[in-house]
Amino acid sequence: MSRRIRLTGLLSLLALVACAALACGASAVVLELPEGRLGYQPPRGQATPHSKQKSAASKTLTYHQGPVMTSNTNYPLFWAPAGEAAYPAGYISGIDRWFTDLAHDSGGLLNTDSVLNQYGDKEGGFADYDSHFGGAQIDTDPYPPSGCKRAAICLTKEQLKSEIQSYVEAHALPADLAHEYFVLTPPGVSTCFEPEGHQCSQETGEKFFKYCAYHSFFHVGGATYIWADNPYIDSPLCVAESPNESPSDYAISGGLAHEHSESVTDPEITGWYNEKEEEVADKCQSPNPEKELGARLGTAPDGAPYNQLINGDEYLYQQMWSNERAACVQRAALPPSVKKVTPRKGPSTGGTHVTVTGSGFLGTVTVYFGASQATEVKVTSGEALTAVSPPGTEEQAITVHTSAGASPPSKKTSFKYKPPKKSK
Repeated sequence: MSRRIRLTGLLSLLALVACAALACGASAVVLELPEGRLGYQPPRGQATPHSKQKSAASKTLTYHQGPVMTSNTNYPLFWAPAGEAAYPAGYISGIDRWFTDLAHDSGGLLNTDSVLNQYGDKEGGFADYDSHFGGAQIDTDPYPPSGCKRAAICLTKEQLKSEIQSYVEAHALPADLAHEYFVLTPPGVSTCFEPEGHQCSQETGEKFFKYCAYHSFFHVGGATYIWADNPYIDSPLCVAESPNESPSDYAISGGLAHEHSESVTDPEITGWYNEKEEEVADKCQSPNPEKELGARLGTAPDGAPYNQLINGDEYLYQQMWSNERAACVQRAALPPSVKKVTPRKGPSTGGTHVTVTGSGFLGTVTVYFGASQATEVKVTSGEALTAVSPPGTEEQAITVHTSAGASPPSKKTSFKYKPPKKSK
C-alpha cells in the first residue's frame, strides 16, 4: 500500500531563473528557456543562485499545482547512427538491466523509487512506485548538423526534442504522463541548451560545463512528451564509484537516477520543488558522500561500495529527499530496530531458539550475535522473528540486517553466553 501525505502549503508557481543569469556564470536547477522550462543536474558542488538563502520553506518541497507521474514506463533511447562513435561494452546492457531491476522491484520499499510515492497532485494521484521497462530503443537516424559551436557534434535541446518526436511517431510509441524517453548519446557527443552554448554537458570543457543531465517536457497536439537528456558521462564531478565495473554505472549515478526521480515527481516543472528551485534529487546532491549516498549496504566484488540493492543487483547512487522524514533517504523502509529478545541467555555452544521483536523485518533478513551469524532465521512478521544462536562467549549484541540497513547494537537487547559447566 502506498504511503500518503496530505497536500499542504500549496503555493503559486515560483519565478524561474532566466537564461541571462546563466550567461553570467551562475547556475540554476530549474530554469526557463524560450522553448520551455526544464530541470537540470549541475555538477556536484556547483552553487545555485539561491544557495545563500536559508528559510524553513527551503527545507521542504512544496507543491505547485502540476501533475506527477502516477506510473512510469521508461524507454532508454540510444541515439547511435551508423559510422558514428559507439557505446562502450556493457553500457547499453547495464542501463537496460537497471530499468529492468526497477520494474522487477516495483511497489517495494527498498530503493529510492519507493521514496517518491509521498508526493501527490491536485488530481488525487501520487508518484507511486509503479515502474515498467518499455525496452531499449536503438535510434540509427543520422545526427543533424551541429546545433551549437562547443564541439564537433553538439545537439541543442530543440534538436533532441525534434528527434524524440520523430522517433516516437515513427515507431507508434506512447507520449503521455505515464511514459518517459531517456536520450543517451555515446562519447564525443555533447549537448547544449541553446545554439550559443553557454550551458552545456561535460564534453565541451569546464568553462561551459553546466550540467550532467536534465529533464524536460513538451506538448504536440494532444501528446505530452516527458523526456531527459543523458549525455555520456565519465567526469568525477558527475559520477560516484562503479560497483559493477561498467560505464553504465556512471550513467546511472551521474544522471539517470537523478532525472528519473525528478521526472516522476515534477514532470512538467510545475510539481514539487522548493524556493531554491531544488527538486527531489537536487536537495540530496552534495560533495559530502554521507549526505548524498547515505549508509553503504556492502562492498561489491571490485571493492566499490553500494547503497542500492535492486532485484539482487548492486548500485551506488544518490539518495532522494523525503518530506515525511525531512531528510535525504535511500528507501521508504526504515532500517530495522530491535526492541526485545527472549531469552537473553544461553549456552556457549549455541543452539538457543531466540525470539526477536522490533520493526522493519522486511525483505531478506539476517541476524547476528556480535560478529557471528545466527541460523534458522524465520521471519513471522515485520515485527517478529526467531533465530538460533551461534556458538559464542561473553555478552553479544543481537542485530538484525536487511536491505534497508542494520539495527543499532544495544546492551538492552544483547545475549549473554553462559560458560559450560565444569565437570566434577
